[in-house]
Amino acid sequence: MKIKVRRYHPQFEPPSIDMEYEIPPQLTLLESLEYIKKEKDRTLTFSSMCRSGVCGSCAMRVNGKEVLACEYRVQEGDFVEPLQNSEVLRDLVVDGQKALETLKNAKAYPLSMQEKQLQESDIEQFEKQSDCILCQSCYSSCPVYETNDSFLGPFALTRAYRYVIDAREEEKKEHIDAVVRNGIWDCTLCGNCTIVCPQGIDPKNDILMLQSWAARFGHTNPNMGSFGSFGLEF
Repeated sequence: MKIKVRRYHPQFEPPSIDMEYEIPPQLTLLESLEYIKKEKDRTLTFSSMCRSGVCGSCAMRVNGKEVLACEYRVQEGDFVEPLQNSEVLRDLVVDGQKALETLKNAKAYPLSMQEKQLQESDIEQFEKQSDCILCQSCYSSCPVYETNDSFLGPFALTRAYRYVIDAREEEKKEHIDAVVRNGIWDCTLCGNCTIVCPQGIDPKNDILMLQSWAARFGHTNPNMGSFGSFGLEF
C-alpha cells in the first residue's frame, strides 16, 4: 500500500514537497506515520499524544478532509497534509497558538460563576460543547478563517456559547458582546466545522444560537442591509 505525505521544512528550497511511501496495510494513519519514521525516514515530523482520539494533537488532513490520525484507517493512495489556516512549522505540525488566542478574544471562559446546584438537565445544556478537544480541525476547514485571520472561529464561539448557556454564569451579556465583532455575524454558516468535528459538536448551530442571544441583548446583524428598491427592509 502506498500513500503520499506532504513534507515541509522552512529552510529547504522548495520548502514543500510531496513524498510517496510504501506502508503495511490495515494501519491507522498514526501507526503508518510511526512506521515511516521508524523504517523509512526518521526526519518525518508529526504530533501525537493520547493515541485514543482525546487530545486532538494528531489532527491533519487526508484527501482534503480533516481527521485524527489515531482514528483514521489508511487507504491506498491517500494524500496526507497538515491542517490549513495555520503556520506549518515542520511537515505535519502546525502552530496552534494563534487559534488558541481566539479563546481569550472571545472571552470563552468563566466570567462570574455563581455557586449553584446544577440539575442534570442544566448540565446537558452545555455538556456537548464541553467535549471540544481543541484539535483545530474546524479552523482548518473554515472558509472565513482562511480569508480573515481576525475571525474568532468555530471552537472559540462554541466555547463562548457553552458559558452563555451555563445556568451559573451571571455575565452572559459580556460573553455575547465579545463575540459580535469578527464573530457570529461573520460566519457563513457553511457547516464545514460541524462536518469535520471528531467529537460530534455542532458549531454551526451554536453560532446560530449565539446570534439569537445577541438579538436579545440588542445586537443586530450588520450584514443585513436595506433593500429599499424592492420595498424590503431588514
